[in-house]
Amino acid sequence: MTGAKSEIAGQHPCIQVDQVYKRFGKKQVLNNISLQVPYGQILGLLGPSGSGKSTLVKMIAGIDTATQGEVYVLGQKMPKLAMMHKLGYMAQSDALYGDLTAAENIIFFSSMYGMNKSKQKQRMHEVMELVQLTEHLKKQVKQYSGGMKRRLSLAIALIHEPPILILDEPTVGIDPVLRKSIWHELNQLKAGGTTIIVTTHVMDEVEKCDYLGMIREGMLIASGSPEELKQATSSRTIEEAFLYYGGAAK
Repeated sequence: MTGAKSEIAGQHPCIQVDQVYKRFGKKQVLNNISLQVPYGQILGLLGPSGSGKSTLVKMIAGIDTATQGEVYVLGQKMPKLAMMHKLGYMAQSDALYGDLTAAENIIFFSSMYGMNKSKQKQRMHEVMELVQLTEHLKKQVKQYSGGMKRRLSLAIALIHEPPILILDEPTVGIDPVLRKSIWHELNQLKAGGTTIIVTTHVMDEVEKCDYLGMIREGMLIASGSPEELKQATSSRTIEEAFLYYGGAAK
């Protein structure tokens, strides 16, 4: 994945994954993954559950390390603690404190990024408005539904306005209307220069990405823009293209 924006921002791409392998014991989870993501683009990682998408984004976020190969973010080799404030990461499982209110969760996480109280208050209002949880700010998170927890996790990932946003299955359990507004916000962030990685298996979301990496059984089986992948396989839909590449990878 290359483009003019990465050249403008610097010599290196925003995110670079070089020949990455990951094993857990004897299990090979990722097999020779290489990707480049320019600045200010949305990369969609498409694949079924267990394909290795979450493992890959954890390495990009600096939460996990590769068995072999290297990951660079903003030109820095990961993992690197100093890079954490430049990343917004939303995990597939919600890392929230159930006994605290939503507001207390936001204050806790935003304090980790060194935000002062006036900025915290401003951003709390903005992100909770986006995910439509403003009226639930003072409610304990353990009283939230699964979908509400996903929305709060997204709000927390956005709180410090990071230049890179990594979202692992961000819209699971979220209704279609709210999902549309979240994607509108992601495109607004992209227009402002934010680089975004989204893992998904929702086909209509994939069409909204600038670039796709199709992952199956720990391998990158195809990459390109949604239109390129459809044209290369004479497919009408991304789902057809994925099935084509999935069959070819066997």
